[in-house]
Amino acid sequence: MARADRLERMDARREGLEADYAEALVAALKATAAGSWGLFDHQQDRATRAKVAPVVDNLCELGEAIDAIRELLSLEPFALHQEFLASRGPVKSSAVGEPKQARAWLDRLDLAARRPA
Repeated sequence: MARADRLERMDARREGLEADYAEALVAALKATAAGSWGLFDHQQDRATRAKVAPVVDNLCELGEAIDAIRELLSLEPFALHQEFLASRGPVKSSAVGEPKQARAWLDRLDLAARRPA
C-alpha cells in the first residue's frame, strides 16, 4: 500500500510539473508571437540567446524533472518538451519566422486542449 501511495504522489507531482511547464511554454510562446525573438534560437544571436536564456533554462529544468519522474513511473519521455527542443536551432532562410512559428504552436496547443478526452 505504501508503494501505491508513493507512486500516486509521484504521479500527482508529475502532473503538476507538466501543468507548470505548459503554462511557462504558453507564456513564452505568447511573447514570441508578439514579436520577441529568441525562443526557437533561429538566429543564433548571442545577445538574443542571453535575453531568453532564463525562459529556456526554466523550461529545460522543468522538462528534465518531468522526464526523471516519468522514467521512475515507466512512462515515455515528456513529448511536449521533446517537441520544443526539436523545434529550436538554425533553420533554412525560407522557414517561417519565430513569431509565426509561435502562433502555430499556440493554435496547436489550443486545439489539443479543446479535444475531448
